Amino acid sequence: MSSTRTAVRRRQPRRTGAGAGRRTTPRKTRRRSVAGRRRTRPAAGRRPSRNGLATVAGRWWPTLLVAAAILAGVAWHSADTSMPVHVGTCSVRGTAVTLTGEQATNAATIARVGRDRGLPERAVVIALATALQESRLRNLNYGDRDSLGLFQQRPSQGWGTPAQVRDPVYAAGRFYDHLVAVPHWQTGRLTDVAQAVQRSGFPEAYQKHEATAVALAKALAPRSTTLSCR
Repeated sequence: MSSTRTAVRRRQPRRTGAGAGRRTTPRKTRRRSVAGRRRTRPAAGRRPSRNGLATVAGRWWPTLLVAAAILAGVAWHSADTSMPVHVGTCSVRGTAVTLTGEQATNAATIARVGRDRGLPERAVVIALATALQESRLRNLNYGDRDSLGLFQQRPSQGWGTPAQVRDPVYAAGRFYDHLVAVPHWQTGRLTDVAQAVQRSGFPEAYQKHEATAVALAKALAPRSTTLSCR
């Protein structure tokens, strides 16, 4: 009798009603599946917050800008062979024209500014001849009275600040601004046109540089290969 009662007590009744069938997997199996799901979640701190992303972006943004500027500069020099980037010597094949790296770079800047403005070749020739006379194509930090730069422009006469007139791009632009205001500058004698812009004490000095300026302008043309530098 006692053994029969014990067996009856251990027997689990069969569930019926609304709660029947709720447990579809063994308890141990469910615990393992939950644990497995927990392991797939990222560890705390691995997913950066929005503030963290903003901080990282702010930290790297200046570096990205500098890198972009460097890449743009390299691409520009590669595309424009008329702009020497070294400090050696340059010569125009078939002529006696020889320049230092500094002179060739300044000449290329003057030619490029004129062409970027859509000016004819005559404007580039006049500008190069003028710079040859005024500074020998060197960006001087001295001159007569307060004259400075490639064209020996005077800040006291309204050409710009000392820093501006020593910027080759700015100085060339200012020269072209005054050049195109000279009547008949495209057909006039080179030295007369240059003198109308510069108002030098030696008005005939510019003429002797015309042949060199013509050779340089041709050598600095976009597809020219006559300028050799080493």
